[in-house]
Amino acid sequence: MNKKTTKYVVELKTHEEAFLHHLISQGKPSARKVTRARILLKASEGFKDEQIAQALDVSTATVSRTRQRYFENDLDTAITDKAHAARPKKFQGQQEAIIIATACSKVLDGHDHWTVRMLADKVVELGFVESVSPETIRKVLKKRT
Repeated sequence: MNKKTTKYVVELKTHEEAFLHHLISQGKPSARKVTRARILLKASEGFKDEQIAQALDVSTATVSRTRQRYFENDLDTAITDKAHAARPKKFQGQQEAIIIATACSKVLDGHDHWTVRMLADKVVELGFVESVSPETIRKVLKKRT
């Protein structure tokens, strides 16, 4: 195989190759981790991205990204999922407490109970946020009750 056509050439060290073979045969790691290990092993054997993608039923972008992560970082970074930044919470503890207290309070306008849509409108009226979905309110209630 011609390795010069690939931007990120993977040349695994013997211990890295042994580690990847052990990882694949172990049966415990996530499917993504095993797939990335197989990508690196195939890349090390000189296969092209298209061939690897077809053989492992992944996109060529996945193959390319895995090669790049190995080339620019290390083996562990290449096979492990990146940590994703958590979305900031919409409400703080005190605001959540007010939402729950409102849900437990008497409803105005002749309704039998608070709906999540009514609570969402009330939260906007109280000025906590400019807008909020009823689903977000439902999650607050589910988490705290």
